[in-house]
Amino acid sequence: MNKYLLRLLGFSLLLGALPTIAIGLASYYAATQDIEQKVNEGNMQLLLQTQMRVEQTLKSLEMSATQLANSTLVQSAMNSSLTGEDFIQVRELTAGLTNLQTTAVVKQAYLINFDKDWVVTLGAMKPLVVMENKQEFLAYASQPASMFWSTRHLAGTPAPAEEESALDIPAPAVQREQAAGTPADTVSLVEKIPLLPKTNTPKGMLVVQLSAADIRSALTANDRLGSQYILDASGQSFLSTPEQKAAYGDIDRTVNGLVTQSGSKEGIVNAELNGHPVAVLYRTSGYNGWTYVSVVSIAEMTKDTKKIGLYTAAACALIFLVVLLIGYFGSRRMYSPIRKLLEFTQQMDVDSARTGPKSDELAYIKESIESLAVSRTRLEEQMQGQSGHLKEFFVLKLFTGQITDDDFRYRSRLYGFPAEWKGLGVLTLQIDHLQETRYQEQDRELLLFAINNMVGELLPAESRFSPILLGSSQVTMLALPTAEPGEARERMYEAAELIKGKVEQYLQLKVSIGISRPFSRLSETVKAYGESTAALKSRISLGPDIIVHYEDTENNDKAESAVYSHLKVMEDQLIQALKEAKLDKAVDLFHQYLASVLNKDGLTNEHPILLIQLMSRILQIVQDEGMAVRKIVDGEAAVERLLKLQTREEIALWFQSRLFAPIVKLLSEKAETQYINIADRIVKMIHDQYDGEISLESCAAALNFHPVYLSRVFKKEMGVSFSDYLSEYRMNKAKEMLETTTMKISEIGEKLQYKNISAFIRTFRKTFGTTPGQYREQLEQNRE
Repeated sequence: MNKYLLRLLGFSLLLGALPTIAIGLASYYAATQDIEQKVNEGNMQLLLQTQMRVEQTLKSLEMSATQLANSTLVQSAMNSSLTGEDFIQVRELTAGLTNLQTTAVVKQAYLINFDKDWVVTLGAMKPLVVMENKQEFLAYASQPASMFWSTRHLAGTPAPAEEESALDIPAPAVQREQAAGTPADTVSLVEKIPLLPKTNTPKGMLVVQLSAADIRSALTANDRLGSQYILDASGQSFLSTPEQKAAYGDIDRTVNGLVTQSGSKEGIVNAELNGHPVAVLYRTSGYNGWTYVSVVSIAEMTKDTKKIGLYTAAACALIFLVVLLIGYFGSRRMYSPIRKLLEFTQQMDVDSARTGPKSDELAYIKESIESLAVSRTRLEEQMQGQSGHLKEFFVLKLFTGQITDDDFRYRSRLYGFPAEWKGLGVLTLQIDHLQETRYQEQDRELLLFAINNMVGELLPAESRFSPILLGSSQVTMLALPTAEPGEARERMYEAAELIKGKVEQYLQLKVSIGISRPFSRLSETVKAYGESTAALKSRISLGPDIIVHYEDTENNDKAESAVYSHLKVMEDQLIQALKEAKLDKAVDLFHQYLASVLNKDGLTNEHPILLIQLMSRILQIVQDEGMAVRKIVDGEAAVERLLKLQTREEIALWFQSRLFAPIVKLLSEKAETQYINIADRIVKMIHDQYDGEISLESCAAALNFHPVYLSRVFKKEMGVSFSDYLSEYRMNKAKEMLETTTMKISEIGEKLQYKNISAFIRTFRKTFGTTPGQYREQLEQNRE
């Protein structure tokens, strides 16, 4: 055997051994990392599901409690001094508390009246002064929040720190020391009555204790998927035992540090538990500030990789043995596949012809493959960086009517847009003004960009499409899980309140949000956007800093505003300025429009057609509002006059005086007349139905308006609230009955819908300074 053959054989053996070992190690390492990553992803999804299950239970109870607190039964009870004799009303209140049961068990509920000194529970009614947990109730009342969740015990039992729905309320140091002992048996929902305005001296309060065992049952047990537990907003694991707190203490501190210091909302960190490496996954809820934690043993995750290592080692050994057996006979041909692979890589590398192959062919091939991998990675990173812009681009095309339903469904699957929805809705947000703020007018676009980012973080990706900026507005299309109009409106209103509150909290800005009607077809997006922007016009009469539905501005005539999707951007801005009754802005925009039309090459001879088209769109505003066009222009004479205008100054003056100013005036007058008409209709309903079950909600249902909207309009026009006006009118009727009839006082109170005669007497005395009996006696004395 010659020396060259021995060298070639040695080289072939070395070439067969090193790549085999390298591939085996790389396969083992890649498999280990991939398994760990997949397990972490699965655990993060499981942690998200746990969070959703827990929060669904809390939100369900919160909604039921809010409905009970705002019910007529509770509102009436807040004004009553209940005693043991009022067993019917107490029984109704107890039944209301019992009906608060959700998927979790309500262990106890308290309806407290601080003014009247009584407490109604699930089983009894007691004076507040004898309650052993009176101090806890008073501590709840002193908190600034109107509604919050507490992870502390009542009746002196230690528990973790309290939380509000979005912000944590720190507990006293003594209670925090007590909370270090045993896990909480209950988690309490505290809701002040009334809910608004916020006060630390409420009239009453509703406290509902939810069984902590039901929350623990929603957590995944200790197995290969990890151990789960929850930290409240102050960083306490309120559901854990002392042993668990001691074992997971370092992990809790690490997670709290990431959440509080770095502001991280979710993530994965490596730590040690009892000397063993573990992966810690955490998610911080934006609902109540709780942090959901999962601890998984890395050794348990990578246990299966040992089998992969054995299989890889066996395969490498077999390959090495085969190379050893056939190395001598195949040494003359070993270089042939390497040469072919080298030629292939040279064809792919454009620089190979210039630089030539390297002395080490294998190193050259390796570098070429790595270069391809790096290029692919960079391309994927660039595509990922552009995906956000592409999402916004396609949503913008949807809002301008440039994309079909089928095309957008394809884009939804491609870019991860919401797919499982039953209804849609559009929210349009605009900054009211920048006066008396720390911002300048030139900061408006930057502020809108910041608000757009906030919306993307506040609303879950599965509940909205990509938020976009359209003109001077921030626009969001919501994916609703329901097609029922009432529930869809409530969900859109909740999302608008969340966005508005956070913008005011973090940016100290007053904004208004217009809400469209719910719709089900993507092709109606353009129309819905027009409705949401049209809803913002009500700021003219109701003022800024509002959330308004489009249906609340229609005056019940169901007239739909025409929406155009293919007009120029400057025309859209001008139309929007007129709809918002901004005359100065409309004049400025029209000057810019004229400059573009009259100075741009190729459009000078076409400006009459463009101006007629613009005038038609402007007059469409009048028609959309249900007014006659003849109030603004006199038909063909106006068009003839427009065509005769020769200079830019004449055109600008004609549009300003003949179109802009009259339209702005008519829109303002109609908005004012609309609200006066609504107030008159409500007053008539009170006069006709004062002796029946009339409420703001029943009036809203009859008039087809939102109760909050009616409350604002009535207070603005009448100067008093709906409830005050109704109470005063009933008292005047009671006085009239005392003067003209012989009905008993109890019969008069019952006729006026006072179920409790004491409440009727108190209201009468508060209104006229005397009781009904004393007033009737005075009448009899005067007659004598």
